[in-house]
Amino acid sequence: MQDDNAPLWLPRLARQGGPRFLQIADALQAAVADGSLKPGDRLPPQRHLAALLDVDLTTVTRAYDEARRRHLLEGRGARGTYVAAPKVELTSVLDLSMNTPPPPEGVDFDDLLKQGLSQVLMRADAELLMTYHLGGGSDSDRKAGTHWLAPMFGALDAEQVVVCPGAQAAIAALILALTEPGDVILAEPVSYPGLRAAATQFGRRIMAVEADQYGMVPEKLEQACHQHQPGLVYLNPTLQNPTAITMGERRRKEIASIARRCGVRIVEDDPYWLLADAPPPPIATWAPEQVYYISTLSKCLTPGLRVAFVLIRDPHERERFLVALRSFALMVAPLTAALATQWILDGSAGGLMEGVRKEARLRHRMARDILAGRYSGAGDGLHVWLELPGYWSSSQLARAADSEGIAVTPAEAFSTGSESVNAIRISLGSIKDRARLKAGLQRLSHLLARRPEPFSAAVV
Repeated sequence: MQDDNAPLWLPRLARQGGPRFLQIADALQAAVADGSLKPGDRLPPQRHLAALLDVDLTTVTRAYDEARRRHLLEGRGARGTYVAAPKVELTSVLDLSMNTPPPPEGVDFDDLLKQGLSQVLMRADAELLMTYHLGGGSDSDRKAGTHWLAPMFGALDAEQVVVCPGAQAAIAALILALTEPGDVILAEPVSYPGLRAAATQFGRRIMAVEADQYGMVPEKLEQACHQHQPGLVYLNPTLQNPTAITMGERRRKEIASIARRCGVRIVEDDPYWLLADAPPPPIATWAPEQVYYISTLSKCLTPGLRVAFVLIRDPHERERFLVALRSFALMVAPLTAALATQWILDGSAGGLMEGVRKEARLRHRMARDILAGRYSGAGDGLHVWLELPGYWSSSQLARAADSEGIAVTPAEAFSTGSESVNAIRISLGSIKDRARLKAGLQRLSHLLARRPEPFSAAVV
């Protein structure tokens, strides 16, 4: 029997109403929606609410956790739990252009962040967190790197791992360390835009090598190596950005064999390996002395950490790399590196990544259902490469989508050569709310189904 003096919003728990913690969370949401509870209102302590509802404390704790996940409540330490102010949506644009991990269901990121930082501050010397670290990461950070890379390579020597402020910094440092101005870098016809940006800035030339549905074509790579004597080959072999192609094991072995035979070095940028469903071993497995392997936390956990691990076997090459890195980035921020290390070693990173993986696959199923015959994704990872009907060009569709409040990335942004590809990349993680993602995909599907408006020149 509920107390007659209980708050008006309190639910009458029904036996057939589903899990009780969800009934409580739903009642909270309804009360916020109708104004019975307003931002800043203090909620009863959990034990008191449990007594009012005649339920156990765990039920109320789960209800409050669920309400926090819905952004209805916020904790203020010893002062208690309060109704949260509504989060203001600063933009109405549905962003399908940025490859970021989707927010995993059931993971309280705020709590994860607070706990991780609390552990870091308890265990680390504050002075060490606020000073220079010039050796490519602390011993514990490099050890965390070996844990992160273990699914790809097994046991590693921590001395071979360098901690970097993100994959883009790693790519830029490798270009500086291993090539000279005017050198050629080989890449696939569509590739990660950050490669082109760094190469152009440093005066290197990108040359496109033909690719098929399995990735870069080995025979074409070997021809290009003989013709151009490249300084580097850049590959993103797992859920390639932007095509989402995963290169098979046989093709990877062929590429590794060519690298050894031609004496060419490969940058294997592999941000999505841990999100993929049973990917083949990295190319670096078969050509460890020829391949520089990059794995960033940005796509599996969060871009805000700005941490990537680079596997460089040769000590002289590692030192050249660090010298190049220091010329523009100096080091990874010790505090974020320590947080990444804490999460990796205490298992939080694994839990967060599993949540990202599940959420990404759910979103791929949504995209497959909405985009129907146009969907060509792999079912995992963060993006879909959508080839367009002939009546749309990629730049034309991107402009039309933008006019309807949808941001997508046209193929031109990824081009490394003169060959044109009529496609767009759709990123599935950057819109936090699934309902808004669904709305964006549906709006894009309707746009694809109709022909563009005929162009009419202005009268001057």
